[in-house]
Amino acid sequence: MAVAGIICEYDPFHLGHLRQLDLLRAKLGPDTAVVAAMSGHFVQRGMPAAWDKFVRAEAAVAAGVDLVLELPLTGVLSSAEGFARAGVRLLDSLGLVDVLCFGAECGDAGALMDLAGRMETGAFRAALRQALDRGLSYAAARQQAAEDAAGLLSRPNNILGLEYCRALRALGSAMTPLAVARESDYHALAPDPAQPSATSLRAMLPGGGWQPYVPPAVARVLSPAPLYDLSYGERAVLARLRGMSVAQWQRCAHGSEGLWSKAWRASGQAATVAEWIGLVKSKRYPQTRIQRLLLCAYLGITQADLTRPVPYGRILACNDRGRRLLRQAKQTGSLPLVNAGAVPPDRDYFQLECRAADLFALLVEPNRLPCCGSERITPDQLKKKKK
Repeated sequence: MAVAGIICEYDPFHLGHLRQLDLLRAKLGPDTAVVAAMSGHFVQRGMPAAWDKFVRAEAAVAAGVDLVLELPLTGVLSSAEGFARAGVRLLDSLGLVDVLCFGAECGDAGALMDLAGRMETGAFRAALRQALDRGLSYAAARQQAAEDAAGLLSRPNNILGLEYCRALRALGSAMTPLAVARESDYHALAPDPAQPSATSLRAMLPGGGWQPYVPPAVARVLSPAPLYDLSYGERAVLARLRGMSVAQWQRCAHGSEGLWSKAWRASGQAATVAEWIGLVKSKRYPQTRIQRLLLCAYLGITQADLTRPVPYGRILACNDRGRRLLRQAKQTGSLPLVNAGAVPPDRDYFQLECRAADLFALLVEPNRLPCCGSERITPDQLKKKKK
């Protein structure tokens, strides 16, 4: 039996993700086991997930994933490079994943691995520095320095796939990359019937209409669950920003190159989160970085926190085959695996996770009461608490 790993957010799991599972099992065999390293309550674009991590993990298993592990929070809120490396390290640590599968516009893992190799050379780094010194944006400078004639670095899924390949090389992982061609627009606002973008489905929230674009089993899990959004807890976010000291802003993740100072000043002026983002963003920094800075400030995550290695793997959901994988991982793995609700070996990191979960709860939709302590109880106990 082959074991495939997928680094994902499933916000939400949609028909395009189901297609990836189908193509993966068509290539590797119908009995292929799938392990997902999934973002938790927050996602890499610097936003809270639309549903909490336990609900999204349950939906993923209902759709055919066998085991869902949580991507560590500090990896999720890192750059694309840090996000990819955290996911690859987590899956690789199990000692049983054969293939890393991801979507990419080019659908060619070999081309992305070749490009990843070119970007590790001294010649690439020198060319990148020269392009940046000429005033090019980082994205344009990187594409020019890589001599990316095929335009691989101009498409979002290719870029993330490239980071997965770079992480595989950097960590010396034995996992083989497998790219599944993704032809739909990652940022499309109108959902494609066969391969909708998660962006388009989130745009339908909370009004409804997204259900036909996800597998029926997923809709049954997600539909009754509460929604989360920054706008629902805007005053809590702004209160945190306004209460931060200059020293706290200086230590905040993603605040380097003086960006923290701009963010600190904006916190004393902005009346809304959108206004704060507008005051801080510039041509130099993509909006996703500003949003990650915002979340790290709200959650109290420092730049030093982002450099911490993955201390353990947290189990979010699994089926019978997933439980067999967990038993095997106890023999082959190099990282402790912790059930939801259990206290992990790294207490300091656990406290960071607990704080983030409790602050995430404040971003729940208005007709729901925010819970507290969700990281310290099992998903079943959490369900009872929310009723």
